[in-house]
Amino acid sequence: MAELNATLLSIPAAAYLLGSIPFGLLLGKLFGEADVRKVGSGNIGATNVARVAGPLAGILTLLLDAAKGAAAVVLAATLSDQSSTWMMIAGLCALVGHCFPIWLGFHGGKGVATAAGVFLVLCPPAFLGSVILFALVVMYWRFVSLGSIAAAAAMPLLIYFFWAPRHAPPYTVTFGSLAAAILIVYKHDANIQRLVQGDEPKFSFGKKQDAP
Repeated sequence: MAELNATLLSIPAAAYLLGSIPFGLLLGKLFGEADVRKVGSGNIGATNVARVAGPLAGILTLLLDAAKGAAAVVLAATLSDQSSTWMMIAGLCALVGHCFPIWLGFHGGKGVATAAGVFLVLCPPAFLGSVILFALVVMYWRFVSLGSIAAAAAMPLLIYFFWAPRHAPPYTVTFGSLAAAILIVYKHDANIQRLVQGDEPKFSFGKKQDAP
């Protein structure tokens, strides 16, 4: 029993360290940029990597950032016998790791792709709903940040309705998804200010664009 408890308690630390891997920074350097934090918006997420280092680097960053969120939840599911509580805890810790990575002085990305990986494993229908909402917002307004904020804000409600037929999610999942949404919106504070002021850049997949 003590060994089992120790294994479960290791989940948050493992998930945080997994989430803190700065794939955007590493891929930016691999694709010829010295440091994506010093170019464009200064963010290590997929959008800025795509703007600075090109669409391929951005797509790879998106996939790898999502993969580390998904991997953290799968790891927790394996070690906890599919406990939704531990899976949600692992997902949140991976998200915190991405947003506040120890390797980069706790200055990381905004968490959208990592959260997408987390909820892809936790609740695929809710993930699909958020992707559709994100795509609709971006196609209409062409602001990735606005699509990300909308998808994050909608996730707790999507989780509630799509968790299981005629069953609401556990409280840990409900409040965990709400905490994830709040963190992602908080990390988009600068984007929200630029959206209000009309200064937020619209996104296109052009090669190595400049961004404020």
